[in-house]
Amino acid sequence: MGKNTLKQIRESFLMSKAELARKAGVSPITIDRIEKGMDCRMETKRKILLALGYKLSDKDKVFTS
Repeated sequence: MGKNTLKQIRESFLMSKAELARKAGVSPITIDRIEKGMDCRMETKRKILLALGYKLSDKDKVFTS
């Protein structure tokens, strides 16, 4: 299981899990699992980064693995 700062970043944007999931095109359960440290596919990480307004090169700010 990898560490990430997704929950802190999402909350700093005052965004719910459901809202982030909708923007990223993934399920809220997927967001929940990632926030709990479970791994996900690269494509999912890409969608989440773009939904948060980050560049793909900023992936290490959200996902550390």
